[in-house]
Amino acid sequence: MNIRTEIHNGVELALIDSDEMLIVDVPSALDLMATVWHQSGSNRMVLDKSAIHEDFFELRSGLAGEIIQKFINYRMKVAIVGDFSVYSSKSLKDFIYECNKGNDLFFLPTERQAIEKLSQ
Repeated sequence: MNIRTEIHNGVELALIDSDEMLIVDVPSALDLMATVWHQSGSNRMVLDKSAIHEDFFELRSGLAGEIIQKFINYRMKVAIVGDFSVYSSKSLKDFIYECNKGNDLFFLPTERQAIEKLSQ
């Protein structure tokens, strides 16, 4: 895993590059948050969806809810980048739509859009 930092609109962001899956369960999400905070000092991260286990995107598993609650509790804002059109679940599409209207978690197609959104 590589953590790059970028300052955009005066906001420091952590951009995570990884060839391995970083979030597979709640403890691994907490470990990632702690690592990002300690290595970058940022409470905002951009993460590719390939670094997140597919169970996260299956809302019935409950994994997304548990992990998002940890992100919110620890005040970590996250933008997940990728192609979400591959998912046919209406509940997931609704979930993504609602998250993108909020302030803490975003699902966006490009890293540039994620940087823009997190630095507002």
